[in-house]
Amino acid sequence: MVSSFHVDARALALVGSHATCETEHVPETRRRVVAVVGPTAAGKTALSVALCQRIGGEVVNGDAVQLFRGMDIGSAKAEPAERAGVPHHLLDVLDVTQEANVAEFQRDARAAIDAVRSRGATPVLVGGSSLYVRAVLDPLDFPGTDPAVRARWSAELESRGPEALHAVLEERDPQAAAQILPSNGRRIVRALEVVELTGRPFTAAMPGYRSVYDDLVMIGLSVPRDVLDARIEKRVAQMWADGFVEEVRTLRAQGLERSMTASRALGYQQVLAYLRGEIGEHEAIAQTTAGTRKFARRQERMFRKDPRISWLDVDDHALVERAVALASSA
Repeated sequence: MVSSFHVDARALALVGSHATCETEHVPETRRRVVAVVGPTAAGKTALSVALCQRIGGEVVNGDAVQLFRGMDIGSAKAEPAERAGVPHHLLDVLDVTQEANVAEFQRDARAAIDAVRSRGATPVLVGGSSLYVRAVLDPLDFPGTDPAVRARWSAELESRGPEALHAVLEERDPQAAAQILPSNGRRIVRALEVVELTGRPFTAAMPGYRSVYDDLVMIGLSVPRDVLDARIEKRVAQMWADGFVEEVRTLRAQGLERSMTASRALGYQQVLAYLRGEIGEHEAIAQTTAGTRKFARRQERMFRKDPRISWLDVDDHALVERAVALASSA
């Protein structure tokens, strides 16, 4: 398989010019690693860009869907203007026919962080998936794979569906099942493969909350549930208004359905079902909204377990100042 997260000159190229905002004099943060985390629609993109402008940072993407070229509207990928001249890395590095692989992402995200630090800048990892964020920051080791075992479970997924396989996973590894959405067939297959190959739970390799970086600062965005629900509903409506269906139609013509990773992404999965005539458009919108709300709750639940995260109120008028202070603290 072609490397899913190959980092080349294009992947590490700067997006736009450096921001014109004057950078604060915080030399002690230059080689620090900062992570901005939280649920979807919390405002991580805006905060990370403002933070980078203030501390001389560069964004390293930690969102699996934003790795794919063309998956822009559904992933809320920041447009060039929204990036405000701040360099962004690991955006648009995969075709939609490829598969995202967390082990390869770990390697390439760490390489991007090293490259940013070598320039004397501060890498700011931005993501909403606890697994992807921890894969970069923590000493996670990912078990190998067996094509025959993977193919067998993949065939089971096709014939029985993700919910049925999720029930199997609940029997074999309840903790893993609690952390994986019943609709996420790819991760369910991977968990069952690991359990079969290692004889141990899929989550057994998860270490305690310790980082491979000694100078890590983690900032979490806290949003009241009712506010977050309203934001998600507004975001989904805006996705449709911005041409989300046409985006998916175009990507489908490019082979979107051949990638289990890309085709299963929230929103994309629902629009594909609509385009195949399996559900109506209103149902696709409703399923996307409900699925995103459920996913956001799971994101926050997973991140709240991490004692390293300093949580900031998204509605705090001094949000950026507080984030800068955390990133600049000794």
